Amino acid sequence: MEKSLHSNALLLQRLFSSLDRRDDKTMAACYHSKATFEDIAFKLEGKQQIHDMWRMICAGDIRATFEVVHADDETGRVRVVDEYTFSDTGRKVRNVIDSRFKFKDHLVLEHCDTCDPREWAAMAMGGVSGFVAGRVAPLRRFKARRKLQKFVERHPATP
Repeated sequence: MEKSLHSNALLLQRLFSSLDRRDDKTMAACYHSKATFEDIAFKLEGKQQIHDMWRMICAGDIRATFEVVHADDETGRVRVVDEYTFSDTGRKVRNVIDSRFKFKDHLVLEHCDTCDPREWAAMAMGGVSGFVAGRVAPLRRFKARRKLQKFVERHPATP
């Protein structure tokens, strides 16, 4: 007899399958209105900020493979490999990510991604700028925040 997946495992499958299809609207629907997201570049609060980030990411050539490692009523964990072209430099990136989640009302309340920032920056930027960005978190966050702000100004959300 096949074991059925927990509803939050199905939620995480929907989230990352949608990322691979570059479907930001379905991704946004996976988040609670008071959700938070944090990774090596972003620290976002609220579903709209998170959706804006996914809209920006999905506008590129991202592909995602993933494995739901764990999901229960309260927490989840996914191993993700994102492959994409970093738009600022045109360099190819293969980013291995450990994604951790907390759930509320069958939606993602907290999403925290970790990866090796030095490895990411070396792939995405290279050279001196990659060396610095891989070691200075405030610089990564400043650049990411500015990039997202410019994207949102150029591509306003549609209802």
